[in-house]
Amino acid sequence: MHQFHYRKGILHCEEVNLQALAEEHGTPLYVYSAQTFRDNYHRLTQALEGLDHQIAYAVKANSNLSVLGLLAELGSGFDIVSGGELFRVIKAGGDPKLCSFAGVGKTAEEISYALEHEIHCFNIESVAELELINKVAEGIGATAPIAVRINPNVDARTHEYISTGKAENKFGIDYAAASEVYQHAANLPHIQIKGVQMHIGSQLTSVTPFVEAVERVIPLVAELKSVHDIEFFSIGGGIGIIYDAALASGQQDWWDQHDEPPLSPVVYANELAPRLQSLGLKILLEPGRYISGNAGVLLTTCLYEKKGHAKTFKIVDAGMNDLIRPALYQGHHEIIPLREDDASTRVTADVVGPICESGDFFCQDRELADFKANDIIALMSAGAYSFTMASNYNSRPLPAEILIEGTQVTVARQRQSWDDLIAPEL
Repeated sequence: MHQFHYRKGILHCEEVNLQALAEEHGTPLYVYSAQTFRDNYHRLTQALEGLDHQIAYAVKANSNLSVLGLLAELGSGFDIVSGGELFRVIKAGGDPKLCSFAGVGKTAEEISYALEHEIHCFNIESVAELELINKVAEGIGATAPIAVRINPNVDARTHEYISTGKAENKFGIDYAAASEVYQHAANLPHIQIKGVQMHIGSQLTSVTPFVEAVERVIPLVAELKSVHDIEFFSIGGGIGIIYDAALASGQQDWWDQHDEPPLSPVVYANELAPRLQSLGLKILLEPGRYISGNAGVLLTTCLYEKKGHAKTFKIVDAGMNDLIRPALYQGHHEIIPLREDDASTRVTADVVGPICESGDFFCQDRELADFKANDIIALMSAGAYSFTMASNYNSRPLPAEILIEGTQVTVARQRQSWDDLIAPEL
């Protein structure tokens, strides 16, 4: 499932020694495997073979230009949530005509920019947004393609911060109001109805919520096809990944022992494709984490070990500003040493960063390798919602990003300097 493995006792990404890479480029350091991106993309699209579909990668998961360029070469479309993400896709060589613009707070400037680049569609989240898009389109003499995002009121059974398909979430149009909103859209002169969209949440590890949502929305989709001649149905993203798969010392890699994670593309496709096939529409998917999550790691160096009466702390040079998932929504990342032998001794400890916040931790009271000062460790599964959520909090420069292809090492983003931190300030 990913291309990170021990070779001769040292963790490698594809063919590259990560110990040597960290010593050359410093830490904290994000490292991505190009082959893992490709493998995950192909695994999903091949599972859906026979169903007319288009993958629209969720740019918010990992928006590095090198990553977007790699996916554009594979033929991917893109799910964007800002004008800046559309700008990135275009700069990376992606096709704006394969971009769907989601998000509840699109500005007039972003809408105009997207219309100028003839994006595939806007996913409408409210009537007020629909009317603004119509007004902006009128102002530049354009017609805006749209799909209404339907909120099916299905519980995704995921963390509350990444659940998006329930009635109390801010996203989408209530299912009961959808037909009325579509009729309103049909009466707006600068709107072209293109499809239907939904998305119920992220990091789903069971196919059941997907099935519930699709079955609930399919009758509405069929009605809208008949009335408004829609062309596509976007079923969103949300396929989860395994975060706690250990590369344990002396053991075969977890991924070598398991053909598929709990929710595999095959299970996903087998359940959904038969239900969608009869619609006769193009099916859009918007995966982000599934494609990029296990394609990246964050390397960080242990600075100190602090032993107290109650706890042992391993203090590392990465902080919550570099990877906020554990602090924000208790995200789990497996933590392993770059030298396999360092995993032979275990200890229960907190791994914490240098940020002046009690929430600055990567794990708490976890049994892990007893690494020491100057040892380098890897936080696994850091390819999605990791660097894209990083900040300069505590005036800390953003880390570098490296893309690996076999033996080839590409600096996909240079490490920020202190001068870079203050460059925009007057």
